[in-house]
Amino acid sequence: MSRNLQISGAIVLAVVLAIAALAVTTNGSGDETEVAATPEAVETAPPVVTDDIHKLSTAEDGKVTLVEFLDFECEACGALYPALEQLREEYKDRVTFAIRYFPNDGHFNAMSAAQAVEAASKQGKLEAMYKRMFETQKEWGEARESKLEVFVGFAKDLGLDMDQFMRDLNSPQTIERITADKEAALQLGVQGTPTLFINEQMMQLESLEQLKTDIEAALAA
Repeated sequence: MSRNLQISGAIVLAVVLAIAALAVTTNGSGDETEVAATPEAVETAPPVVTDDIHKLSTAEDGKVTLVEFLDFECEACGALYPALEQLREEYKDRVTFAIRYFPNDGHFNAMSAAQAVEAASKQGKLEAMYKRMFETQKEWGEARESKLEVFVGFAKDLGLDMDQFMRDLNSPQTIERITADKEAALQLGVQGTPTLFINEQMMQLESLEQLKTDIEAALAA
């Protein structure tokens, strides 16, 4: 099987998982509730691409930005990760790749994983922690106990200032950043993860080839 076909299969898996398992999120009581934006919310939705968006890589012209709303514990996001890394390499000089947080309440460690990534970003290690989360997801994902110590270990491995990391991990600013991303996602009509936008347009994850076609169309516009 070719690499492209393997990655296309990963995207199909991501779509299946996203639709089957992540079309709903859980509320604080554990009951499942659908996540959907009202028409009024969509009309007044905030921008997808913000001035302070977390960029994994940056194109010089800034014309096209691909944004992923993600949950680091989401298996579908983990399945999509290799494909997005391939696209980042292929379009590294032409497309900006960015992330925004959308931790699912039903994932025990999703919020603390997002906090760890946000804390790492404050020391210039956003991309490194982002990669570490997805490359190790099978080791800590789907647990029903806290994996915070695992994430602290990642920070140590990356050589972060641990005093600063621990302060930033639970700071109000960190929580507010993650919460703001999730609230914006809901207003934009995001119903699960992974959800991709090219600039301000939500994409349909059908295949790697279709996503590349959408990127090329945005570049040509």
